[in-house]
Amino acid sequence: MLICLSASHKNSSFDVLEKLSVGASASADRMLERHTSLSGAVIVATCNRFEAYLDLDEPFGVSPLPAVSAAIEAISASTGVAADTLRDTLDLVHGNGVAEHLFAVTSGLESVVVGEGEIAGQVRRALEQARAHGTTSGELERLFQRASQTSRGVKNRTGIGAAGRSLVRLALELAESRVSDWAETRVLLVGTGRYAGASLAALRDLGAENVRVYSPSGRALKFARSHGIDAVPELAFAREAAECDLILTCTTVDHHVIDAALLGAGRALLTEREALQDGVTLLASPADAAGVAAADAAADAVGDADRPAAAIDAPRQLIIDLGLPRNVDPDVSLVPGIELLDLETIRIHAPLEELNSTSEARQLVTRAARKFTAVTEEQSLAPAVVALRSYVFDILDAEIERARGRGDASEQTEAALRHLAGVLLHTPMVRSRSLARAGEQESFLTGLDALFGIQVSLPAAGTAQAGQEATPDSAPDAGTAAS
Repeated sequence: MLICLSASHKNSSFDVLEKLSVGASASADRMLERHTSLSGAVIVATCNRFEAYLDLDEPFGVSPLPAVSAAIEAISASTGVAADTLRDTLDLVHGNGVAEHLFAVTSGLESVVVGEGEIAGQVRRALEQARAHGTTSGELERLFQRASQTSRGVKNRTGIGAAGRSLVRLALELAESRVSDWAETRVLLVGTGRYAGASLAALRDLGAENVRVYSPSGRALKFARSHGIDAVPELAFAREAAECDLILTCTTVDHHVIDAALLGAGRALLTEREALQDGVTLLASPADAAGVAAADAAADAVGDADRPAAAIDAPRQLIIDLGLPRNVDPDVSLVPGIELLDLETIRIHAPLEELNSTSEARQLVTRAARKFTAVTEEQSLAPAVVALRSYVFDILDAEIERARGRGDASEQTEAALRHLAGVLLHTPMVRSRSLARAGEQESFLTGLDALFGIQVSLPAAGTAQAGQEATPDSAPDAGTAAS
């Protein structure tokens, strides 16, 4: 049985989502440790979503609630979010609804920006991470692979996301009212991860030409060289953060990269530099002068020496924080002239869905989910089907051997008998698929037991094994059956 525990921008606060993102990677292992019937777990954690996809290896009809409770306790232990809060926050989807939910998520239909493309890659990476940690299962593999196929189909066959909108682009669209000329706007990009490239591309599409990059993990120079921009060294970071017009953060570090203290220190350096340029000595010692000179030299190294100093009492700056956990301490809003645009603010201004494209996309998702479920249900009766075929062909093989011993069997007779057995089995095979899709597996099992004494215990949904043995109560003697 497939289970999904979901928290997103639709049902959870930003603070809870932020906490869930911190310990997400450790949740899957703990879930499998806490409940032995959980055979797989894949965690999808994004800036607006935390979801746990679980494969419960239990027979049909068994309640999933004990596994759900164990999963919640594991998430709580990994993230520090109270179990009671999780019970109030997480939505539960199980059974046939899981496929449609994941397919919709992967296709961007549940995103802040409907149709955004980043989520498909995030879902794919979630499966790769589960593989690396050994927490996936065969049914989860099939579910996630089908989700990727569905998202590609939705993208190719509908107009959803055709404008290339994404969370990054939405944030920059919201920022446009504060920017008079993108070509003249000094931009600092913080982070070199998966959002950084998309952010830089979106900035360039708007006409931004003066972009620098800083990386708290020290990867700025490599990113800068590959994208044709300047890197900001550690020594010049505070001043650059205070001097630029727009800061866009998108790093995955689990601490604040920018806060009020950093901006304050940067502004102090700008003020001192302007005073030095005006010939006014504000420094108390040669050591202080050396410190400012070093900061100036570092800033000059990234190509900003010819920019006029910005000794502004309250410069107008916009900070866009796309990080989760937050890259920017909310205390920056207390700094004069600073405006903070974070994920919580962005989702409030998310655009309305493009109804026609969204409707068509949801139809594709629903059809794909139904097909996935039908295949799953058909597979659920595979052990019973194999048992019936084995039962019939074992009798047939035994009788053919008996006839050969009497010297009255020919190749034509054997071929005819095998063809007859296949014809007789055709209807039960068709009925098994029909009953499975209708959720009436028990009817098929009851019929096998009543007619042939074949008893099959089905495994959990999605874990049927074609080679599972059946136990006939009393298989008839081959000679009797053929007589």
